[in-house]
Amino acid sequence: MVLVTAVFFVLMFLGLPVAFAIGISGFMFFATSDTMPMSIAVQKIATMSQSFPLLAVPFFVFAGHLMNESGITERLFRFSYVAVGWMAGGLAQVAIVLSTVMGGVSGSAVADAAMEARILGPTMIQKGYGKGFSAAAIAVGSLITATIPPSIGLILYGYVGNVSIGRLFIAGIIPGLLMMAGLMTTTYIIAKRRNYVVADTERPTFRALLSAIWGAKWALLFPVALVLTIRGGIFTPSEVGAFAVVYAILVGFLAHREMTFEKVKRAFAHAISDIGLIMIIILMSGMVGFAIIYLQVPQGISSWMLEGITNPHVTVILILFFLLIAGCFVESTVLVLLLTPIFVPIVTQIGIDPVHFGILMMSIVTMGGMTPPVGVAMYAVCSLMNVKIEEYTIESLPFLGTIIALILVLLFVPGLVLWLPNLAFG
Repeated sequence: MVLVTAVFFVLMFLGLPVAFAIGISGFMFFATSDTMPMSIAVQKIATMSQSFPLLAVPFFVFAGHLMNESGITERLFRFSYVAVGWMAGGLAQVAIVLSTVMGGVSGSAVADAAMEARILGPTMIQKGYGKGFSAAAIAVGSLITATIPPSIGLILYGYVGNVSIGRLFIAGIIPGLLMMAGLMTTTYIIAKRRNYVVADTERPTFRALLSAIWGAKWALLFPVALVLTIRGGIFTPSEVGAFAVVYAILVGFLAHREMTFEKVKRAFAHAISDIGLIMIIILMSGMVGFAIIYLQVPQGISSWMLEGITNPHVTVILILFFLLIAGCFVESTVLVLLLTPIFVPIVTQIGIDPVHFGILMMSIVTMGGMTPPVGVAMYAVCSLMNVKIEEYTIESLPFLGTIIALILVLLFVPGLVLWLPNLAFG
């Protein structure tokens, strides 16, 4: 396993695409093994593609692009602007609320951050907001999509760790809303101190707020319908992905009347690109996952981590700290696919609910996308807004500190995560 790990990090350092780095390091295990024929490596790649729960990933990715083309994004922006635009740091508040409601549509932190950087970024800078502050609010705010259903990361975690995706979806709702509240509070404090202008100086009337909600009703109803259909047993998490695609098409053509066949074609093109990138990583990870189990890595790490530690919270903190460091260097999808089979048995052994741990893990590894040196969301936002990484890093610290504090609260108060899924599923 040392050879596999070394090859992986060397290839990553040399700039090889992550999917090929995983695939080559996986093949190295079989090439150097005396007992494992190379044919098993090919079988493991094929096996990873033959999974019914994994169908949720391409469906939700496609649904997200369809909803972006159907006018939903514009209506969600209007709703967010009316609801919180009047607060101190109004446009930054809009970015955070928009991330929350968009999380139920896109399921992708990077897609959400890039979209907001294009829509809100130039206006925030023009209105006098600091460039680093603007980029940090948008990038770190997109972290909310890690827990708000339908999070692609939670689907992968549930698939690899054999954890109920339905329970994970519902468990992510309260943490996502708490992240929104925490980041909005941080934004308010900073904006008050710096006297940043507000997007709208007057509070909205009840009628204006109701009008904005009505305009965005189909988008706001989607995550609610998603959770209710899973809980009601109407759809499995995989089937609800297909429902999301149909829902997006019906909303675009019939409700908003903005969808065209040209836009559907464009959504297909973007979705195929994204799905191809995700799926090749998933397929290549099948070999490494097999090597991890075959070499009994979870058992070895478990005995090492649990030696002399009796408090399960201390063990989880050590795991989360490791994930925090790893997330700064490796993309979140890769970490979920490679480390979930290692850490889920450990946390289960010490009595931590894997649903509870899944929310903590996804929040931590996704946060790596907002931090140097390889944060994908960070680079996307900074490049689109022409912000220096150094300036962004300094301004992001209060936001990242808020998220870390919230994760610790969620660790020690598991009821915040598990209350809703226990209420829904028992």
